[in-house]
Amino acid sequence: MMRQYELVERVRAYDPAVDEEMLNRAYVFTVKAHGAQKRASGDPYFSHPVEVAGILTRYRLDSASIATALLHDTVEDTDVTIDQIDDLFGNEVAKLVDGVTKLSLIELQSADAPQAENFRKLVLAMSDDIRVLLVKLADRLHNMRTLEFVKKPEKRERIARETLEIYAPLAERIGMRDFQEELEDLAFRELHADARESIVKRLEFLREKGGDLVPRIIEELRRVLKDDGVEAEVDGREKRPYSIWKKMRREAVSFEQLSDIMAFRMIVKDLGDCYRALGAVHGTYRVVPGRFKDYISLAKPNGYKSLHTGVFGPEGQRIEIQIRTEEMHDFAEHGLAAHWRYKQGGGGSPTEGRQYKWLRDFLDILEHAHEPEEFLEHTKLEMFQDQVFCFTPGGDIISLPNGATPVDFAYAVHTEVGNTCVGAKVNGRMMPLRSVLGNGDQVEIVRSKAQHPSAEWERFVVTGKARACIRRYIRSQKRDQYLDLGREILEKAFRHAGHELTHKALDEVLRKFKADTVEDLMVGVGEGIHTGTEVLHAAIPGTKQPERKSLFRKSTKPKKNGKDGGSAIEIKGLIPGMAVHFAGCCHPLPGERIVGIVTTGKGVTIHTIDCDILSDFQDQPERWLDVSWSADAEAHIGRLYVVVANEPGTLGDITTVIGRNEGNISNLKFTSRHADFFEMMIDVEVENVRHMTNIIAALRATPVVSSVQRAKG
Repeated sequence: MMRQYELVERVRAYDPAVDEEMLNRAYVFTVKAHGAQKRASGDPYFSHPVEVAGILTRYRLDSASIATALLHDTVEDTDVTIDQIDDLFGNEVAKLVDGVTKLSLIELQSADAPQAENFRKLVLAMSDDIRVLLVKLADRLHNMRTLEFVKKPEKRERIARETLEIYAPLAERIGMRDFQEELEDLAFRELHADARESIVKRLEFLREKGGDLVPRIIEELRRVLKDDGVEAEVDGREKRPYSIWKKMRREAVSFEQLSDIMAFRMIVKDLGDCYRALGAVHGTYRVVPGRFKDYISLAKPNGYKSLHTGVFGPEGQRIEIQIRTEEMHDFAEHGLAAHWRYKQGGGGSPTEGRQYKWLRDFLDILEHAHEPEEFLEHTKLEMFQDQVFCFTPGGDIISLPNGATPVDFAYAVHTEVGNTCVGAKVNGRMMPLRSVLGNGDQVEIVRSKAQHPSAEWERFVVTGKARACIRRYIRSQKRDQYLDLGREILEKAFRHAGHELTHKALDEVLRKFKADTVEDLMVGVGEGIHTGTEVLHAAIPGTKQPERKSLFRKSTKPKKNGKDGGSAIEIKGLIPGMAVHFAGCCHPLPGERIVGIVTTGKGVTIHTIDCDILSDFQDQPERWLDVSWSADAEAHIGRLYVVVANEPGTLGDITTVIGRNEGNISNLKFTSRHADFFEMMIDVEVENVRHMTNIIAALRATPVVSSVQRAKG
């Protein structure tokens, strides 16, 4: 374990302005605070924060960051408070410690919720000061190095999986590749020990078999560059086991089929030499198609810059080559720490978290996510996928994950652009919103103020921000529908009992139904969590319930012009997620007599008046609603069962008849096949019940049709 003076000397080596007095006090304070506490390995607990501080000295972090590393566990694991940290070490260190402290006391129902909530808090903290993330990564790295001492296998697996799914991608996002690779390798060792061991043994075998192959390749690459007048340092680097395993899984290939497990780097003097070196390599060796990537012109979201190319190089070996300047290489190895050194000359207080677009995207997701678990899910979407780069019409670059669509692009530009997106021009051509974008595509979003996010979009978007915004809108729409429905149910219940619905009456019973506001109570009624009768009896005790018979009769009476004194619910065209939906048992169509049944968690389900299912609700009159079709009801799906002769051309005849009668087939399924006839189920989009009747009549008049009828049940 590093001694107190050794830690101070490490910091002094790169920061002459080190706050030696604060570091000494922080070291002594953490030793006293943790006292006799032990780690799972049996070492004194204070050895952990000291090692975390030592890890951060490799990245030349300032005194406040090193002090934070020393103190980061004192608030969680001892009696020390944030106020004490503030008094003893100042507001800057206190804020950093508060941002890093694990929030283990949060009690949430889901087993995954503490992890999700901690991560949400971490993003909030690092958005103000990115050093919080660096301390947290160093904390996780040391914990992973000592993971073997954790006794419970399920706990080791949970920690390793969390590291692989959250912390390694975060390290990649800030360009700290050595953090990322060590975290991945340690997690890989725990989660897939056999696979890792197999890859390590094969790499050792290749090193023995290849002998001096790598030095020979390096020597020839140096000669090629020298002949073109380019001065460069050339070295070779073996890919890490986890990187090899990921590629084997991604491309579904065996280890023997991988031909680029070695990457060679060329470190040149300046930007011009990068492209001269690339020209020399491409002019000498045959290029592997699709392997060239210019991350200098289009840097990765974490700021990484380099030229990547694949060639059939010396001795016919397929190799990967990376070309970069010394500054680019330093950033590739050390990420943000290198960025700060070049910008500030060594010291300083790097608090520029909000400048990173990926972090701003996380904050956007945080704003739109409903629960911590949802935020964690959407954030993983952002972190786990490689990038494609697209352009706005003005030439601005938008980086997106692989598989992104124009809807993802629209939300990446701005939330309001996504919410009002109706179409997209990709490279000047109108394309479907579900089209997958490629590198270099120019995308122009077509907008309309009348447009709103569709629940269908969630099926094909890939970015966390897009999915969070869509879900938020659908939730708000759903709540509005439940609110209107709940108000309608309560007004009906109170009116039938001879009372008027007032906010004052509902205010009195909010606590009983665990609702914060009257609107929340109405939403609960609309969802079917509470019934109108329950609320009525709670608000006005002793109220007599209307006779079931009369209520049943009223709900089955036909309406005039689709209304009944303004009390009927108008059934209009619906979007997915609305509180009113149509029963799959009877497939009601406009023009048919219908009734609504309040269904718990779904709102109202619409049935035809002769649906067999209604008999199940005869003893629950409070769940019946008077409903009717509006005059402008949109097309609906009706289901037909058709028996046809097993003859050539039969299917064509049926679809032709339906098409001529202006029906649109949305689904067709064969339910039974026999030697002489087929039975099939056909879903047809029609305007109303009369339209469906006309189609049925036309089908019955078709010679190949044996029988046809509406599907019921």
